[in-house]
Amino acid sequence: MPDINVAQVLIVFVILVFSLTVHEMAHAWTADRLGDPTARLLGRVSLNPLIHADLIGTVVFPLMALVSGVPLIGWAKPVPVNIRLLRHQRRDYVLVAAAGPASNLVLAFAAATVMSLGARDAVDGPSLPIVLASLLAGAVQINLLLAVFNMIPIPPLDGGNVLSGLLPRDLAAGFDRIRPYGFLILYALVLTDGYRYLVVPPYNFLRSWLP
Repeated sequence: MPDINVAQVLIVFVILVFSLTVHEMAHAWTADRLGDPTARLLGRVSLNPLIHADLIGTVVFPLMALVSGVPLIGWAKPVPVNIRLLRHQRRDYVLVAAAGPASNLVLAFAAATVMSLGARDAVDGPSLPIVLASLLAGAVQINLLLAVFNMIPIPPLDGGNVLSGLLPRDLAAGFDRIRPYGFLILYALVLTDGYRYLVVPPYNFLRSWLP
């Protein structure tokens, strides 16, 4: 039986749930601002994790991954978007899709900035408490991974929706035909470690730009 650090598992799980909550709220808030109130009417413009949590994707799979040491996979309930209600349908849907990963980049930057300021202050005074430092470090890593992974251009990930909205309509129609098989492709990438070639390089690049 693997040696489980319960405190570390709890820290990572809390960060993941919060990050997924912000991610989905960003989708909902952006859609509402661009003309589609569907998610707002369902209460999804909220930081309450219970509204966004999916039992399997937000609780079971992440905890299993954290305990077993396999690559962390997690998701929340998708935010419903009625494209017909958006003021500029294709452009606005791209913005709605990109809002989730963008929110994770903002969280990663904020956490890295606080860590940087804390390290600077530690020269003349006490350093950040260990628990807070662990939370911030975890927030940077998890949010960068969420942003990069979600921007993989495979539907139904956000990156696939962004690419579909940017392609000419005829090419987008052909690209969308792989949507029913998107999760199978993603699982194949994860199980074969192929996702590392898509996630690790951009993750390292973005991390190098943070404080």
